Amino acid sequence: MIGLQIPGFGDIDLKHLVLDYNGTLALDGTLMLGAGEALRLLAGKMEIHVITADTFALARKHLSGLPLSLTILPETSQAEAKLEYIRQLGAQSVVAIGNGRNDREMLRAAAIGIFLFQKEGGSVDALKSADIISVNLLDALGLLSHPQRLVATLRS
Repeated sequence: MIGLQIPGFGDIDLKHLVLDYNGTLALDGTLMLGAGEALRLLAGKMEIHVITADTFALARKHLSGLPLSLTILPETSQAEAKLEYIRQLGAQSVVAIGNGRNDREMLRAAAIGIFLFQKEGGSVDALKSADIISVNLLDALGLLSHPQRLVATLRS
């Protein structure tokens, strides 16, 4: 767990990291360099969940052996399914990372929503739903490895 006291934002105990796969952890279906190691390091602090539409059908292959749970969604109602997933975890204990339109509700509802704008681009709706924007996966995960960065970014 990562406990945070963020002036003007609130006290948060982050127990779950929920990530999208394509455009977030992967480029064109392939896990980004350094992502596996970064997730292994964070697994000691929080539970990791990947929830994805799996556009390229490669998530299971590339995430095999990593300390996380993987959920592959059907083609319809993905935004609602992601929202329901984090609600079941307890949204107030979730940091969510995503880039797609189907991530918008998850980013809005999570205690902290991080929007990633990388090579696959990002949805404006998801951007508007997030608390933080990052342009690099490892930088976004680094916010959790160095939580005072979150305090510095979110305080008011």
